[in-house]
Amino acid sequence: MAYLYLAIAIVGEVIATSALKASEEFTKLVPSIVVVIGYGVAFYFMTLTIRTLPIGITYAIWSGVGIVLVTVAGAVFYKQIPDIPAMIGIGFIILGVIVINVFSKSVSH
Repeated sequence: MAYLYLAIAIVGEVIATSALKASEEFTKLVPSIVVVIGYGVAFYFMTLTIRTLPIGITYAIWSGVGIVLVTVAGAVFYKQIPDIPAMIGIGFIILGVIVINVFSKSVSH
């Protein structure tokens, strides 16, 4: 269940972060509500995740996957296409999440 909770936390964070731009500095009501609810969902499910997984591992996966998905959302919804160095850096983030999940003894498999 920890990974399901973590996935929900990541989706909540990605939705909230993506809505930040649409909220126009919290001057637009609906996107602002999406931001608040999305972060609420993200942090609630993150607290459920850290009951089982170590907090450092949880945060590394949450932030790493979140960075990748927010970058994709930015490209799709806001036409913010990352350049080659940014894509290389994101590739390293993905590799880091994979290394944690495959090789770390801190993660319960």
